[in-house]
Amino acid sequence: MELFLLVLIMLGLIGVSNVVNRFVPFIPIPLIQIALGVIIALTPAAEQVELNPELFFVLFIAPLLFNDGKRTPREELWKLRAPILLLALGLVLATVFTVGPFIHWLIPDIPLAAAFALAAILSPTDAVAVGSLAGRIRLPGRIMRLLEGEALMNDASGLVAFKFAIGAAVTGLFSVSEAAVSFVLIAVGGLLMGALTAFLLIWLRVYIRRLGMEDVTVHMLVLIMTPFIIYLIAEEVGVSGILAVVAGGIVSAIERDRSESASAELRIVSENTWSVILFILNGLVFIILGLEIPSVASVIIQDQAYENGRVVGYIFLITVVLLALRFVWVYLFASGRNLHTSLLTALSGVRGAVTLAGAFSIPLIITGGGPFPQRDLIIFLSAGVILLTLVVASGLLPLLSKQPKEDSASGQAASESSVQIQVLEAGLKTLREHITDDNRPAALSIITQYHQQLQWLRNKQHGGIFDIRKKMVELRLQALRTEEKTVRRWLEEGRISGELAQPFQYALKQTELILSNRLKFLVVMVILSISRLFKRQSAASRIGHWSEQDWRQVKEMKIQCINEAVDMVKCGINDKNRDASLSVIAHYREFEEMLRAGKRLSSMSGEIKNQKKDLQIKALQTERNVIQKLYEKGEIDHSMASKLRSFLNYREASVFEQDHM
Repeated sequence: MELFLLVLIMLGLIGVSNVVNRFVPFIPIPLIQIALGVIIALTPAAEQVELNPELFFVLFIAPLLFNDGKRTPREELWKLRAPILLLALGLVLATVFTVGPFIHWLIPDIPLAAAFALAAILSPTDAVAVGSLAGRIRLPGRIMRLLEGEALMNDASGLVAFKFAIGAAVTGLFSVSEAAVSFVLIAVGGLLMGALTAFLLIWLRVYIRRLGMEDVTVHMLVLIMTPFIIYLIAEEVGVSGILAVVAGGIVSAIERDRSESASAELRIVSENTWSVILFILNGLVFIILGLEIPSVASVIIQDQAYENGRVVGYIFLITVVLLALRFVWVYLFASGRNLHTSLLTALSGVRGAVTLAGAFSIPLIITGGGPFPQRDLIIFLSAGVILLTLVVASGLLPLLSKQPKEDSASGQAASESSVQIQVLEAGLKTLREHITDDNRPAALSIITQYHQQLQWLRNKQHGGIFDIRKKMVELRLQALRTEEKTVRRWLEEGRISGELAQPFQYALKQTELILSNRLKFLVVMVILSISRLFKRQSAASRIGHWSEQDWRQVKEMKIQCINEAVDMVKCGINDKNRDASLSVIAHYREFEEMLRAGKRLSSMSGEIKNQKKDLQIKALQTERNVIQKLYEKGEIDHSMASKLRSFLNYREASVFEQDHM
């Protein structure tokens, strides 16, 4: 029961860390999660959590690396194959044979073999940690691809080197030729085993489909189990489970791209399910690190044999040597002798989950029954280097990676519009994937709107796209307030009853909430949904029971609201807001045309109305997911992500407004 409660607490902390990050965006989420883990570990009720390295690798590392293998662009990896191999293999070996002797010289109490082991476990970088910083660090795409490719491969090379160094420390025996042959067999065997197992699991899914079983749940179960099955089989055979899951992820991505018969529903469910799983796993990795730090630190702090200040100094010196070696290696072999690129790539070499798990996998005793030399100190140094590299990266990378401002407004507009086009095209793709014979009319009408927006963006050659969007939101809020005044005037003059005006006022208020504060809107909607459980009929639902005379009266009022809102916008037109004003006016005029044509939106065919709303919501959600992914990958910053979400709120408000008329 205690373990179950601890898991629930950790899951809650993942959510808390994201909320905290919204208020302090300059602090990366991993550091917030580590801090929360430390706080929980220091509470009197917390129990010591024993980290099982084997379970940690299969539960966390396997699915995370499998996903990295699936989503990393294969063409770009192939183009960068030389620098990736030089970092993932060459730099790992250079780190082991350079930093290992340095650690032994710095701390003579750590034997040379154990120092090699520590250097080996400190050599793998963590793309998860760098990726979590990407939202506020605008790293160039080539550097991100290089870091991702390096992290995919160097985990295996670092762990294999670590395995042989530990073997030498435990037994006192080491053979260079045997280590080299074993390394090749383990690495190549892992790649082959991962690819073969992935092919077999893909064949299983195809066979299930041929049996007529298109149940998304069954196929998702196989997909979720895939990385764990691949890792366990590879480790059981004696090859690299880490490289096996990477190869399995790449094979799965190839199969996904080539499969034309795959269900669109399965792809969407798969993406959404994996996004939740990876979100949880990424958070748990750093929270567990925070939970372990106090116990690791307490051993060193309480041991009189260690001077605390000196041990902290060891952490700083080892980190400096690691980063300096990485900078020199990247400058010579992976950056084209570019100092700025070399510095960015070197500082991005954050250590993380693999280092932590490897350190805890160090055996307690060596051959002969004695304790492993300085095991506690090695674990403490590993944890310290992880924290320090995270802090250094989060502090220096944002300063070094700032992009120069565009030379002209047109250049900025082109960048903004290209991102907006990418987001809209993702929503358009979702719409096309969900077209069926039943919903085709509804889908085609929405697709037409998307094409119009895309055409407008592609034709826009001057001015900031997001500046226009921002002004549109501001004008719509002013127009909504004008409409509210019109409704109140009609009520005061007795031209409409309160019963007829109430759902209209409700729609105006909720549309305003979406435009100004989507979080508040969601909270209000949840409260309203709960309250409706205890009411027989909501105000909005009574619209469908209006008589034709009631509808004509409401339509007349709405047209009056539109005209007064348009007049208000026209009065405020100037050179700065002309484009935004014309767009808002066009929106109102389109709405007016539908009303004058006698199209009663709320009495539209219930099936078509629901289909249209469902498709729009799915498309908007896809766009939100794309914005989040672009933000996480560092391709857009926080400011641009906020602007994109603001325009999504604007469009969502239009959907809501039409749904309530």
